[in-house]
Formats: sequence, structure tokens, C-alpha cells
Amino acid sequence: MLIVIGFLVVAVSVVGSFIALGGHLGALYQPFELTLIFGAAFGAFLASNSKKSLMLVKAALPDALKSSRYGKDVYMELMALLYVLLNKARREGLMAIESHIEDPESSPIFSEYPRIAKDAKLMEFITDYLRIMISGNMSSFEIETLMDEEIETYRHEREVPAKALHQMADGLPAFGIVAAVLGVIKALAAVDQPPAILGDLISKAMVGTFLGILLAYGFVGPLASRIERRSDEAMKVLECIKTTLLASMNGYPPQLAVEFGRKVLFSAVRPTFGELEEHVRQAKSATTGKA
Repeated sequence: MLIVIGFLVVAVSVVGSFIALGGHLGALYQPFELTLIFGAAFGAFLASNSKKSLMLVKAALPDALKSSRYGKDVYMELMALLYVLLNKARREGLMAIESHIEDPESSPIFSEYPRIAKDAKLMEFITDYLRIMISGNMSSFEIETLMDEEIETYRHEREVPAKALHQMADGLPAFGIVAAVLGVIKALAAVDQPPAILGDLISKAMVGTFLGILLAYGFVGPLASRIERRSDEAMKVLECIKTTLLASMNGYPPQLAVEFGRKVLFSAVRPTFGELEEHVRQAKSATTGKA
């Protein structure tokens, strides 16, 4: 929602100021120049990206227009889930959570945390590494290396849409100049016309530069940055899981392991020590009650 408000502020500020200065709104309406700029930019965008990259951009756009999926409440739910799993494994042995890991859809533990259960990437990351831990064939150092490799690969994939849109934003001012140059060429071809007609042609040519810069820095660039922030958030939640699981593998009790995970979170979404402790206590009580 915030990005939509930002776009509206940009549009109202620019167009409103132009009108307030005595400009005529119709002078900015140049559909063919807009088609030239966007068409050329989109063509270059298609030429510079693979089909997979285009699919990643398509998938990232709706997510950028929504509020963040990973707020404090989601992190609290995530750490409560990790605590319950690790606590059960510590008390009853790792084999006690095997059935939950192999079939999380029917697991009473995962069903208590629906927002985590609906996130395919988080579920895959959690279950895959708990499965490796259960197998007991890898040390914590080896698992950490494997986690780092997976997170880095995922980071690369998540960065593709932002980079593609940043490149498009970088090209828009240049295509605006192309539109302006074509307009100037048209104006020079009519140099024998009266000043009023010549001035109108030149003003229309300048709209191309204006539109290219406005679209680049007012809309496409901020959209790319927004997607980049979403990528950072997606990486951070995996780092939280990684840190928690590794702390458990290194012998720390579940309550302290989730504290390790809490420490890696961004300050804006990081619960306080007391908030996490209380939430974990509630999760522990709920689990004990069901047992």
C-alpha cells in the first residue's frame, strides 16, 4: 500500500506543480512518445532477460505491491515452531519429530502455525535440514556450509527481478532522449513554419525527456528497490532458521537456540527478549497441554 501512496505523491507533486505554474495538462499528453519510450524499454528488457528471469519478475511484482509477509508476528510464530520442534527432539530424541518432518501437512505441530505452513520455501528449508539432522551423517560445520550455499543460490534468484527492473529504469531516460531527439528532428524539418507551430513541436519533443526521467526515477526505480527490500527480508528469515538450527546442533537448549535466531533479525521486526520468552512459554504450555 505504501508504494501506491508513494506513486500517487510523485504524480500529484509533478503534475500538480506543472499546473500550478500555469502549464496546460494537455501538453504532457503525448501517447506516441510514451509508446516509444515504454515500447523500446520493454523490448530491451525482453532482449536482456531469459524466460526464467521474466517469470521471476512476474512473480515478484504482486508481492512488491503488498505489505511485507515477514513481520514481527510471523517471526514470533516461526521461532515458536522451531522451539517446539527442537524441544521435542531434545526430550524424546530426533526420531520423535521424523513423522512431523516427513508429513508436515498432517502434523499437529505444523498445523498450529498456519502462516509458516503456507510458506513453501520456509517449510522446505526447515524440513530439509531437520531431515539431515535426523540422519546424523553431517556435522554442524558441514550443514552450515550447505545452508550458506542454498541461501546464496536463493539470494541470486531473488535478486534477478530487482536487477532487471533497475536496468530498465537506467534505460528509460536514454529512451526519453531518443524520443526527444526524434521530436527535435521533426521540429527542424518544419523550421519554415511560424514560431507558434515550431514552439509547439519543440515542446512536444521535450516531453520525451521529461517522461523518460519521471518514469525511471519516480516509478520503475522505486519499484525495483521495493523488490530488492523484499529479497532482503526473504533472506533474513532463512538466516534466522539457519542460526537457530545450528545453535541447537552445537548443544544449546531450544530456548537459547531461538534467542540466537532472534539476534539476527532486523531491529524493526525483532521481538524483545521478554516478548520471545513469553511467546515460547505459551507455545511450551500449549504443547504440554496437548501431550
